[in-house]
Amino acid sequence: MELRVIEKTDEELRIEIAGEGHTFMNVLKGTLLESEDVLAATYDVNPEQSGGQTEPILSIKTEGADPLDVLEAAAGDVSEKSKDLRQAFDAAA
Repeated sequence: MELRVIEKTDEELRIEIAGEGHTFMNVLKGTLLESEDVLAATYDVNPEQSGGQTEPILSIKTEGADPLDVLEAAAGDVSEKSKDLRQAFDAAA
C-alpha cells in the first residue's frame, strides 16, 4: 500500500491510497465516521470526475483533531477488527 498526501490542513486531509479498492476504502471510511472528531469522510475512485485519477483518494474533515492522527487511529481499529474476525473464524473452523 502506498500513501501520498495530496493536501493537508489542521482539520482536513486528502490522501491517495494506492492499490486499494472499494472493500477496504468502505471499511476505512466507515471506521473514520465512527470517530467523534470526524465531521466527514469520503473517498473517490472515479477517474472521470477526478481528472483521470484511478487510485482512491480519501478525504477527511475533522473538528479539533489532526486528521492524520484520526486516520492512524482508524487504521488501528480496522486492523484490530480484522484480527478479531480472523480469530473468530479460526475458532469456528
